[in-house]
Amino acid sequence: MINTQDLIRDLNAVRSKSPLVHNITNYVVMNNTANGLLAIGASPVMAHSLEEVADMASIASALVVNIGTLEPAWVEAMLIAGKTALAKGTPIVFDPVGAGATPYRNRVCTQIIDECKPSIIRGNASEIIALCNSNVQTKGVDSTDSSDSALDSAKLLAKQTGAVVVISGQTDYITDGERVSTVENGNPMMARVTGMGCTATAVVAAFAAINPDMLQAATHGMAVMGIAGEIAATKSSGNGSLQVNFLDELYNLNGETIKNNIK
Repeated sequence: MINTQDLIRDLNAVRSKSPLVHNITNYVVMNNTANGLLAIGASPVMAHSLEEVADMASIASALVVNIGTLEPAWVEAMLIAGKTALAKGTPIVFDPVGAGATPYRNRVCTQIIDECKPSIIRGNASEIIALCNSNVQTKGVDSTDSSDSALDSAKLLAKQTGAVVVISGQTDYITDGERVSTVENGNPMMARVTGMGCTATAVVAAFAAINPDMLQAATHGMAVMGIAGEIAATKSSGNGSLQVNFLDELYNLNGETIKNNIK
């Protein structure tokens, strides 16, 4: 069960501290991710150049590693930034976009997990199952499995890696291998907006930057995403207007809205 007072406390902390969230993410979602972080009150930076990732990771309050559009130089940058953040004790949130789709993508996921030791891993059901070597093929970056079906895999992955694992879906599951939190908020239309999951990863990172309890931070980040998306959908005629309304709802989110809408 989510403690609404703790969630409101963390939202206020993100807004008052405006943590710097370093994103090494994909071309498709950079704009969405940056705007989502700005809307929630964090400070985004997108930096993947080999010449500066270590320096940027060393001053950031959280690091997002997202493998959506892979290429070797970016993988090298991810590993450099990840190792830098790990050495400094900075939270790392890993988004294994498309895990299970190709052998190369699977190898990169394994390397990042092994060498960077993410604090939080957030993906859809198929991606989380694939990380557990369950021989599940993803359909591009879309999930072919329900979040319910991936919970056992998520628990196993959390125990294997020491990371908190987040499964996005109709119900979001967040687990450290033993404890499980759930978020029921959201709307199916959110799946029709590219990069919504990647934005969730970044928002989770903003909460991880201000709360050392990774299970609670991840739960709060997913709750904020779900509430904003659910309200935005009631004001949207399609996925185009949802993108704009979602950012507005993130920006305007307050304690009263959280108390009235949390599921």
